Amino acid sequence: MAERYKNKRAVIIGATSGIGREVAKLLHADGWFIGVAGRRLELLETLKEELGSNIIYKQIDICDEDADRAFVELLEEVGEVDLVFHASGVGRQNPTLEKDIEMRTMDTNVLGFTRIITAAYRYFAERGGGHIAVISSIAGTKGLGAAPAYSATKRFQNTYIQCLCQHSAINKTEITFTDIRPGFVDTAILNKEKHYPMLMDVEYVAKKIVKAVYARKRSYIVDWRYSVLVWFWRMIPDWVWEKISIKN
Repeated sequence: MAERYKNKRAVIIGATSGIGREVAKLLHADGWFIGVAGRRLELLETLKEELGSNIIYKQIDICDEDADRAFVELLEEVGEVDLVFHASGVGRQNPTLEKDIEMRTMDTNVLGFTRIITAAYRYFAERGGGHIAVISSIAGTKGLGAAPAYSATKRFQNTYIQCLCQHSAINKTEITFTDIRPGFVDTAILNKEKHYPMLMDVEYVAKKIVKAVYARKRSYIVDWRYSVLVWFWRMIPDWVWEKISIKN
């Protein structure tokens, strides 16, 4: 496997922890040269020490207004990038609608997301093609009253990627998109004091994601149990859904 991908290059945004970090490790093990980015410099340094060669890193906070410039610099340092994998994001339940939680979620999952994805799109459009993969969520398929901003921003991401797919087709840029929609994953984003049904191990999820990326799937729900769940709740009319009490 490492021989097959030894000439491939990827940039992973949000590689300091969770899914992004595990995906970075799997791609590296398969022979990819990777550039990794995130807010926490010490965790990037630790990842570099762990993996050794064929990896460079850059501290990037996607909420910074000049994050797209730093991102492009990383793309240029990696050189001839084949894949951009976007795993940065935040999400919390917010039943009391605390302003800071809602606005930080919007800032990261909408504004920060858009900064990076549009920069990645422009990069690949100028080069005639490439692959953009993003971590969204099954939360984007239905509005969840316990996490309004999170659900809404994930729906935004789903729709934005769909728009870029059409934009790519219109302009014949040959850009491939993969929208990855996990269910509950055992990462730091979850509140450890709560119980989450069908909780998935991050290593398991990362392997599923890499397989989907290699298959160049347009969208992918992790895993089959959540695919069934999403199929069922999409069948529920909005007027019924909006009266259902879903708490965790």
